[in-house]
Amino acid sequence: MRFSTPLLQGRLIRRYKRFLADVDLGGEVVTVHVPNSGSMLGLDAPGSAVWLSRSDNPKRKLAHTLELVEADGGPNGKSLVGVNTSHPNGLVAAAIAAGTIPELAGYARLRREVKYGKNSRIDVLLEDDGRPPVYVEVKNVHLRRPDLDDGLAAEFPDCVTARGAKHLDEMSDMVRQGARAVMVYLVQRTDCAYFRVASDIDPTYAAGLRRARESGVEAVCWSCAITPEAIELDRPLPLRLD
Repeated sequence: MRFSTPLLQGRLIRRYKRFLADVDLGGEVVTVHVPNSGSMLGLDAPGSAVWLSRSDNPKRKLAHTLELVEADGGPNGKSLVGVNTSHPNGLVAAAIAAGTIPELAGYARLRREVKYGKNSRIDVLLEDDGRPPVYVEVKNVHLRRPDLDDGLAAEFPDCVTARGAKHLDEMSDMVRQGARAVMVYLVQRTDCAYFRVASDIDPTYAAGLRRARESGVEAVCWSCAITPEAIELDRPLPLRLD
């Protein structure tokens, strides 16, 4: 996925009310939309370098959107982290269509945002004649805690997610009905070596994922290559879920 227009670089002043942030664009302070309902733990420090997209849509209340944050990590001591949670579904759908994710390759039809379960929508539904459908749930991952253990783990979630736990239960129901169900954890950062669940942050989600896997729900994880010009899937990461 390439950004449609060049991103603007600035410095984060503060994030507040979850979906708002003030950013210094070199003397001009703008209020921007933060498309992320999580805590953004470790990614909201004042003074952090950030990159914004800008929309020319006159109907938008805020023209700028927070896209990237520079965090500690990576081979040069810094790592770009994607914080826009509206991108992962499209990134994963494009990768599936291109055959990039082996576990999800080869299906004839791909549909997005399909209703299922109890008033839910699955991010991607894969279908093929003669094979069970595949329900694919995509989760954005941007948490890494360098002061925890070896500091190399991508972790999800970064706050309590009752909605995420609900999705696990509904995907388990799909498996019991004869379908496949696959969790795709997409790590929008470049400095992680493996994935695990942040069970100390949300033990209910951790327990739910354990039950879901026991019922047959699958899980894969991919990290991304990120620049101010584009974000794309880069490589699979091993999962440490036990």
